[in-house]
Amino acid sequence: MYRGASSTMPSQNRIRARVGGRTSAPRWLQVAAALWLAGAIPTAFAGSEIVGHAILRGDGSLLIKNEVIDLFGIYLPPTDFQCRDWESPVRCASRGVLALDFKVRGFITCYPRYETDDGRLKATCYVGRTGLTSGEDLAAYLIQRGWAVATPDAPFEYEAMEKIARVRGMGVWGFTVDSYSRPRWD
Repeated sequence: MYRGASSTMPSQNRIRARVGGRTSAPRWLQVAAALWLAGAIPTAFAGSEIVGHAILRGDGSLLIKNEVIDLFGIYLPPTDFQCRDWESPVRCASRGVLALDFKVRGFITCYPRYETDDGRLKATCYVGRTGLTSGEDLAAYLIQRGWAVATPDAPFEYEAMEKIARVRGMGVWGFTVDSYSRPRWD
């Protein structure tokens, strides 16, 4: 018999006595529920990943398995449109999108962070991620080359990479090398 339990206790009291007198959920579950209600745990995406062939959209977002995904922690500033006419089909987009298009090949693995008001997912995405390699972070790739800037909610590493790209004069931080104006033939 457990402490405080007698043979004349009703059956419910015996069950409570066996589990330590608790009638509510375990403490860890109460804490997890409180954190979830406070918004500290994004349970809808915790541990989930989206893996698949990505289609790069004109605004720099990815379409994977019918989910529109924006790269977490970056903003692609508008730049002049350029066309890659040596490829078929010809791809015309801003320079940041073209740089991302160069990298988005094969399967992309994304780890959602949260969903925006318009239904898009913000996620950290990798190319070349397998069980043996961690792959390359697409947002970090763009920041290192100066085609994206870190947003206020970005990881510290993104901010450091942006400062380095700025000092080196890369991407949007550099001067325009391929700006070309056709001569006017009046």
